Amino acid sequence: MKKTFLVRRNALLSSTGISWGGIALACAVCALVVRLIAPNFFWQTMAPAFRLADTLAATSRTFFAGFGDTAALVARNEQLVRENAALTSENQSLHKKEILTNGFDSAKGILAAVVARPPESPYDTLVLAAGERAGVVLGQEAFGEGEIPLGIVTAVTADFARVTLFSSPGTRTYGWVGLSVQAGSENIPLIISGSGAGTMQASLSRSANITVGDTVFAPGPGMLPIGSVVRIDSDPSSPGMTLRIMPNLNPFSLVWVQLRDVGAEVRNLFSVA
Repeated sequence: MKKTFLVRRNALLSSTGISWGGIALACAVCALVVRLIAPNFFWQTMAPAFRLADTLAATSRTFFAGFGDTAALVARNEQLVRENAALTSENQSLHKKEILTNGFDSAKGILAAVVARPPESPYDTLVLAAGERAGVVLGQEAFGEGEIPLGIVTAVTADFARVTLFSSPGTRTYGWVGLSVQAGSENIPLIISGSGAGTMQASLSRSANITVGDTVFAPGPGMLPIGSVVRIDSDPSSPGMTLRIMPNLNPFSLVWVQLRDVGAEVRNLFSVA
């Protein structure tokens, strides 16, 4: 009887060729050999891919974070626009102040802004945005541009002050009238009275040699022009005449004044009824 011998089948080999198990084993052996021969081979081979992945991740995070911060960026942009507008306004205000105060010497006194003037303020007075905190005291004299006397400080609070103008009704100021400050004996003493609405008047004898256009002076650091004679009223039956005086500065348009301490002697030449 003939015996049949079966060929023992190799688990790693099949009749059609090398099996998947053989391939896996060969790959594992190759990887082990490479690992032993070149330990950093895989890291060096894959490092560019890892770096590219990190770069892509960082870029994507930045890209998507930009969408998340859109509202914050808009708010920040609006804040910067407001700050820029405020700085522009402040620069314009400073430039305007520099232009308006160009005729004042800041070393001579306290510069104060006028916040109310006739007709907003009654009885020919000025309200200034400077008070005791700025060094303003009662009795200081107010000057306009060009060293022109305007009036006397008659009320002071912590942050504001009131100036009574020479043109205020009921005020009296001792002054002079003449051709010029150097005219000497030609300057005639007179009492200047406030008539209101920015005007003044004075009474003199008809024998005084005064004409329309003559300058009227008030006390200050010397004799300072405050206005000029614009009309002379006289009655043939009266020995006197009335001078109508218009100030050199219009109190209705004053923006800045300067306050100075002129001393008791000058203050005594000014009175309010």
